[in-house]
Amino acid sequence: MKYIKQFLTNFYKLFAMTIRFKENVIVFESSMFRNYTGNPRYIYEEFVRQGLDEKFDVYWAFKNVKDVDLSKIPGKFKTITYKTMPFFKVYSSAAFIVSDSRLPRYLHKNRKGQYIQTWHGTPLKKLALDMEAIDMAGNTDVDRYHKHFRKSIAAWDYLLSQNSYSTKIFRSCFDFDKTILEVGYPRNDKLLNTTASQIYELKREMGLPLNKKVILYAPTWRDNQYYDLGKYKFANQMDFDSIRDAISDEYVMIVKYHYLIKDSVDWSKYEGFVYQFDEGCDIADLYLVSDMLITDYSSVMFDYSVLNRPIVFFTYDYDEYMNDLRGFYFDFKEEAPGPLVYNNDELIESIKNYNKEDWEEKYESFHNKYNHCDEGTASKAIVDLITENSYLNDLDK
Repeated sequence: MKYIKQFLTNFYKLFAMTIRFKENVIVFESSMFRNYTGNPRYIYEEFVRQGLDEKFDVYWAFKNVKDVDLSKIPGKFKTITYKTMPFFKVYSSAAFIVSDSRLPRYLHKNRKGQYIQTWHGTPLKKLALDMEAIDMAGNTDVDRYHKHFRKSIAAWDYLLSQNSYSTKIFRSCFDFDKTILEVGYPRNDKLLNTTASQIYELKREMGLPLNKKVILYAPTWRDNQYYDLGKYKFANQMDFDSIRDAISDEYVMIVKYHYLIKDSVDWSKYEGFVYQFDEGCDIADLYLVSDMLITDYSSVMFDYSVLNRPIVFFTYDYDEYMNDLRGFYFDFKEEAPGPLVYNNDELIESIKNYNKEDWEEKYESFHNKYNHCDEGTASKAIVDLITENSYLNDLDK
């Protein structure tokens, strides 16, 4: 099997070199070809708003097109299925590739093509080349991990950053010496440009009760709790029974897994209290309809803080995560703009007695450090970059 994979990889390299560059082709993908969401989605929607889908051949690449509700994607586009011959052909001919994932190193863009890596979060936990040790789905060879990461990064021409803090870390953890675009995250434009009436309508469309507050629970994944490479377990220590008994008169909960989590949990016993939305649901919508976020070490904290709403950190495994799994870039306990709780009793207490005034000073500091670039215009900035570096610019001359 190893030799077959190597043969196919070498064949694809030769194949990619023969593909003719197409100056009007642009390929979008999100979450490793799983869905239509994240930064690429909002860049694309600005692309459509400006009518550029009529001037480019636009492709969205998916692992399984049948899993995607194409009716929710506006504009003029084509779909291609990942790991098929049409995909390899289009990918290797594209003038622009827009992605928020670290794509497999065997993929080859055209030498004239430009790769815009939007990434998918502001880093709290150690990333990539800054990781001194790993235990990721059983992989403990950190040198090999670094080597493969470098090969993937080599294809990037541009990298998005949410803030100056991230820019500094990205230079280090990705060893990236090309252009970093410090413009905020396109996916956060929606958080800044959506009205209260639109949020109400969104909540109604999602089938959420209009007479209760909504708590979003969005934890990250644990490197050492997995089924296979890229398939992680739902690491959960939350007692939903006791939480339901304590707060269900005032709240309902949305549970949103990280896209790498592959558990299928039966929530039927919590019907009317726990609502689950699949990975096709854009998390920006979940931010907007929620009144409070419960998370742990996930980068959702940085995006959600744009809304200036309560955040509670359920960090039951804080010492293990910090000391044994990843490590942090900053003093999380000192900077967190909300309470860190370590068990279910503390969690319930924090939900019921959260006092916003207690956290205003820390929240303001957090917001100023991590959201200073989020102004609702990031998508436009990236689309402007594309048009300025595309064949359209030559036509205007």
